[in-house]
Amino acid sequence: VRATQATGLNLLTGGGVDWTSSATIVASNTASQAFINQIDTAITTMNNRRADLGASQNRLEKTINSLGVSVENLTASESRIRDADVASLSSLMVSNQILQQAGTAVLAQANQSSQSVIKLLQ
Repeated sequence: VRATQATGLNLLTGGGVDWTSSATIVASNTASQAFINQIDTAITTMNNRRADLGASQNRLEKTINSLGVSVENLTASESRIRDADVASLSSLMVSNQILQQAGTAVLAQANQSSQSVIKLLQ
């Protein structure tokens, strides 16, 4: 039985299979079993690496989702702060308008009083 190589597929470094040899000749039952064991080891190694990658991907996805929620919460907080600032400034503007109107009324009354005194003196 002759197993051909997978040239250039050195994907399983440390997996136990020498994929870079020119050819693997399986001459006996013992050699066949050893080759099958090497392939099983390589498959197990690949499965473990896939599991590690899957776990890493899950952690990254959870982190992305968590960061998305954080961004949304920060945006909402910023909006509330801006709304509070607008409300505070609106209140201050109304207060200043009332003071201005009161000052204008006092000046108008003072002008009217001085005109009344002038009329009396004439």
